Amino acid sequence: MGIIQNKVGAIFIPVSDIEKARDWYCSLLQIEPTFEIIHGHLCCIPLENNGQNIVLDSKIYTPDVYARTPLLHFNTDNIEEAYQFMKDNGIEVITEIEHGHWFNFKDPDGNHLMICKID
Repeated sequence: MGIIQNKVGAIFIPVSDIEKARDWYCSLLQIEPTFEIIHGHLCCIPLENNGQNIVLDSKIYTPDVYARTPLLHFNTDNIEEAYQFMKDNGIEVITEIEHGHWFNFKDPDGNHLMICKID
């Protein structure tokens, strides 16, 4: 194995309020918001694949800088159910389901994210 591994360990997302962001992302992923706030500004949410984490960070947040294209996509087996879940939970969906496979939405800080159907 090389010095730099061919593996992403974490994806950083700037957020304005670390506790609210932790609760929102955990609600989105339907997991309990039991993850610790580290140093008052970080929260690591482990993902189920390959040891990756979402790292919410309120220290890197500024109101004028947010992701205007999707930072990442979450997988789904049922794109229509995922779309309806977002609508039912008041999450701002910013595209329709495109090509039967994906749609984009925003987190409370305006960061763009995606849901993508995995065949």
